Amino acid sequence: MVPFFHGYLGYAAIAALDVACWDAIGKITQQPLVNLLGGRIRERVPITALITRADASGATGRDLPVALAEHAAAVVGQGGFTAVKLKGTRDVFGDVAILRAIRDRLPHVEPRVDPNAAWSVPDSIRAGVQLEELDLEYLEDPCPGLDGMAQVRSKVRIPLCTNMCVVRFEDVAPAIKLGSVDVVHGHIYKWGGVTATKNLAAHCSTFGLGMNLHSGGELGVAAAAHLAVAGSTPILDRAIDSMYYLHADIIEPLDLTDGSLGVPAGHGLGVDVDEDKLTYFASLNEKEGDLTQ
Repeated sequence: MVPFFHGYLGYAAIAALDVACWDAIGKITQQPLVNLLGGRIRERVPITALITRADASGATGRDLPVALAEHAAAVVGQGGFTAVKLKGTRDVFGDVAILRAIRDRLPHVEPRVDPNAAWSVPDSIRAGVQLEELDLEYLEDPCPGLDGMAQVRSKVRIPLCTNMCVVRFEDVAPAIKLGSVDVVHGHIYKWGGVTATKNLAAHCSTFGLGMNLHSGGELGVAAAAHLAVAGSTPILDRAIDSMYYLHADIIEPLDLTDGSLGVPAGHGLGVDVDEDKLTYFASLNEKEGDLTQ
């Protein structure tokens, strides 16, 4: 009943307990979490490079797409990423121009765009048709709601992904019935834990949907949990979203090489929290509050 009354925060609270229990079970049994979830099927998990307009803050107009494409190329060249995700805006066709520039500059990466439902259904269809030639991996939440997504999916030949209109198991059946999505973004802390995320993977596999993992920003613990899930789940074969590489951490750093994270081999989550770092960031949060945009 906690999620019913508290929504996302309720799911996150349950997930925190769920992850802690899985970590404890792994440490007691001296097994890495990935083994407890079915066994390791991959050693490394590729992650996505995140690109926003703020990455080229001095560029405007026609210069912006080229500047962002160059920034994306630098990030990919330095980090070895195989997928690039553009955070979209209400400037629909400005986003289209940026994606064209990124595709021209990086013909071998998997491009994605996530407008966070900022586009209307008509604009999503118009933009989607224009983007078909770029061979996007998927278009994530271009417009609000299952009905709107279904309209776009009926007109556009790009797979549609969501972490906004399929966010609980009650949404899965309507999404399938309406034909709203092709890929569902799971997230341990949005879906209520490791077990729930594995169950989501089973639903997606059963109904022929793709699945990926979303990232809301993490300090290492959530990333380690996601790596255990991705390392043991066949359907999670895309580069997952992870903001781990953009943030400080409160654990011994994960192995980030060539745009991928190694699945931890230690018992449980395979990571230990640095109590000093945790205390520091907790006090910083108490002083400055949550990050706002």
